[in-house]
This record gives sequence, structure tokens and C-alpha cells, in this order.
Amino acid sequence: MAECAPKRGTRRVYFESYGCTSNRFDLEVMLAQLFEAGFVVTEKAETADLLLINTCGVKTPTESRMLERIRMLSLLRKPLIITGCLPKINLPAVRKVAKGRAVMLDPYSIDRILEAVEYAENHEGVRTFFSEKPTVKLAQPKVRINRFIEVVQISEGCTGACAFCCVRFARGRLFSYPKDLIVERIRRAVSEGVREVWITSQDNGAYGMDIGTDLAELIGEIVRVDGEFLVRVGMMNPKNAMRILNRLIEAYKDRKVFKFLHVPLQSGDNEVLRLMNRPYTVEEFKEIVDAFRREIPQITIATDVICGFPGESREAFERTLKAIKEIRPDVVNVSRFFPRPGTPAERMERIPHEEVKARSRIVSKLALKISLERNKSWIGWEGWIFVDEKGTGDSWVGRNFAYKPIVVRGGDADMLGRFLRVRVVEAHETYLGAEVVEWG
Repeated sequence: MAECAPKRGTRRVYFESYGCTSNRFDLEVMLAQLFEAGFVVTEKAETADLLLINTCGVKTPTESRMLERIRMLSLLRKPLIITGCLPKINLPAVRKVAKGRAVMLDPYSIDRILEAVEYAENHEGVRTFFSEKPTVKLAQPKVRINRFIEVVQISEGCTGACAFCCVRFARGRLFSYPKDLIVERIRRAVSEGVREVWITSQDNGAYGMDIGTDLAELIGEIVRVDGEFLVRVGMMNPKNAMRILNRLIEAYKDRKVFKFLHVPLQSGDNEVLRLMNRPYTVEEFKEIVDAFRREIPQITIATDVICGFPGESREAFERTLKAIKEIRPDVVNVSRFFPRPGTPAERMERIPHEEVKARSRIVSKLALKISLERNKSWIGWEGWIFVDEKGTGDSWVGRNFAYKPIVVRGGDADMLGRFLRVRVVEAHETYLGAEVVEWG
């Protein structure tokens, strides 16, 4: 639910949103336009005048879920707007399940949301509103789903051509937004009470390659903004992190930057990385992690691994396990390989599904074991956290300087947006438990 209050209106919009932080940014831009047009949010699709589904299509199971939700929403016979990556990734599949009055927008076309709504309200049938070039989304108003967190997309698209990736068909080639526009957006957000800034894109490490700057320079500009806030830097391709490694580490040392680094390994075998068209080696990946840990010992390392990519022999898989044991990341996002439409990997010979599932289970078990071991090293730590999320029951989730999720219980009715001094007393696989030392 968006916390920014819309103008009074009589038309109601129901929305569902999936996928990455860039998708969340797009949603916040679209909601701002809908609110300005007089829509209010309803939490029930049945009571809505307009339905909006912001889709993701990065994996086959995700696509299947999206298609089923589109089919179910279409049964309500209301104007339906389908946004996000899936319309560009697999348009025939979306057309097959979308019925009635439906309009599809690609990520380049979110500024046309009101045009799409007007069409869907007045015409039967399914139509696409796609654009050839991205719009400068940062120049558009947006709301915040969490009033203390500003999501800032710093670029659209990427410079890569990974053999498994279909998102590039939706997001395109790199299109970096101007530094001054990004910094001004953050300056305004901080003045409005924001305490966390998430900078996001398909590959933050590629930022600026098309406009003569880079991520390290951008971070340096952001941290000079007046105010108390913290910056979470999103995922970056190891190749592009390596390109600016020393200056990137220096930028990360600023007190306003969360000590959190997300670099996807994908495989611990160099031949599999070659087949994936990932232009770095396992050795280079380790060099990045080692360099960050030397300079920032308590940094949280997050990575991604794909199990069962075509050509991944049993020996290659064992090398991935070996790499994870050596790198000891705090977080591993484990995915099974699924062929995506239009990608080179779709044409490669697949590993049997049961073997892929088995490998995924092995990696997940290892990753959680390492995560728990690393989290245990935080027991006894005392310091400040910022509460940015409501947990279950009477619990609240805050983040410390290393972006570790730390759960506390009790307190006032609304702890969101508060700084607390805590002492970590429990370690779990995916979070830490703490007691409050001082209520900020």
C-alpha cells in the first residue's frame, strides 16, 4: 500500500506488483500518475474500477504465476493494465490469457499509463502500448510504498548479453540517467523524511558507461547530500565492479553507504561462465570479494547462483560448491535453470530436471549453513539500527550498517522509521534477533 496520500477520488485501482526493485520504482511512478488522475487504492480486486498487474518474467515459474494471475484478473471483466517485463519477454503468452479490455505497457512506456487506462476503459480487446526508447523516469513524479525508503532507478538496461537472460529484451541497452537528476531526486526525498535510499538498475556497475561517468563517482555525489540517510547499492555485474574496484571500495567506506555488496557469481566453474556469456572468471570474482573484505571486514556479501545450466557437468557443479565454501557469502540467491524464450540458452541441451532440483537443494543447504555460521559472529554486537519494515506479530525489522536484518519485539504501536540501539542475542539463517538497549 502506498503511504503517500492521493488526491480525493472516486475511481479505485487494485494493483499487484512483482519482481525486482526497478519494477517497484516503475510502480511508484505509475501510481503517482493514477493518484493525480483521481484514483484511490483498494485492496480488493472485486471492488476496483481498474486493475494493474506489474509483472516479472525472469524465470519460467514466475512467468507461469504471472500468466495465471492475468487470467484470473481478466475474468473480472474490468479494465486491466499489464506492465513490467513479461509483455516484452513473452507477448504471445500474455495475449493468450488476457481477455476483455486489456492494455500492455513495456518498461519504456510507463509514462503512458493514463493513456492506457483511457483506452482500456473505452475499448474492448487487447492492445500494446510499447515505446522504442526509454523515457527519463526520474523526471516524473512518484509516490513511496514505504515513506522512509526512496527507490531511485539510476539507469535502464545493461551492457551484457548473458545467455540465460530475457530481461534485456524488456529493458534494452544501457541508458544512464544524469547524475544531477539522481542527486536532486535524493536531496528532495531526504528533505521529505526519507532515511534509506536504494539505488537500483539491471547492473549498477554499468552506470555511466554511456555518459562518461561511473558508479563510484555517483556514490560520491550522493553521500554529499545533507541529511541523515543511508544508501543501499543494488546488484552489479562482477565485470563492471572490477573495472572500478579501488574507487568503488573507497566510495563504500563513507558512513552513509550500507556495507552491503551484491555481486552475482552464477557459477563456480569458468567454462560454465563462458557458456553463460559472463565475462569474468571465478578468480576475478574472488578478487573483488577479498578486496572489499580487506578494506571493510564486516561487509555483507550477497551473490546469486544458477544450478543446472546447460553444460554444467558434475565436476563443474562441485567447483561451484567449492567456490561457495571458499567465498562464504552471507546471502546466496539460488535459482534452478529454466530456458527463457529467445535466449541462446533456450537452444542448449538441458540437464534432466530432477538433477537440477537435486543440485539446487544441495546449494541451498550449503548456503544456509554458511549464512548461519556468519550470522553467529554477530552475536553480542551492539549498535544502531534503522527500523524499515514491519515483521510478524509484534516484531519489527531494522537494518544495521551492514544491512543485516535485525528483528526486535515490542515497543510502540508504530516503530517504523525509528533508530534503535540494540544488542544482538540470536542468530538465524536469514536474520538476527536483538534486544533493545536504547529507544531512539
